[in-house]
Amino acid sequence: MATISKSSTSVLVLVVLMAVLLSINVAADESSLAASKFVKKTISSHSIVIFSKSYCPYCRKAKSVFKELNQKPYVVELDEREDGYEIQGSLGQLVGRRTVPQVFINGKHIGGSDDTVDAYESGELAKLLGISAAKTDL
Repeated sequence: MATISKSSTSVLVLVVLMAVLLSINVAADESSLAASKFVKKTISSHSIVIFSKSYCPYCRKAKSVFKELNQKPYVVELDEREDGYEIQGSLGQLVGRRTVPQVFINGKHIGGSDDTVDAYESGELAKLLGISAAKTDL
């Protein structure tokens, strides 16, 4: 029976460990790429997109703005998706922040909840949507 020296065993363990880490990194890159593609496709496919979390009060406020305007946004609830964390990471790379909500109108990033409410109150949101709207206090 052949014997393996301690140094050979150490080298073998190191090679196996590197292979495992490389496969994890490749899987993470593929997941990140898929999330990035999803974000870009979603933004380009819908006139109003909100990346949200179902329990978030700021997200609810942003969604209420569109309800007030009788507009139906496409909402992606990140906490209800298995890939929500990766999507949130892709949003962070795209817009420079990982917070929710993140609102897009006709492919243009509006911002978060405060930005959306400000755009609503100034009339800019209605202008971006091509509608006329009487403002009410949220």
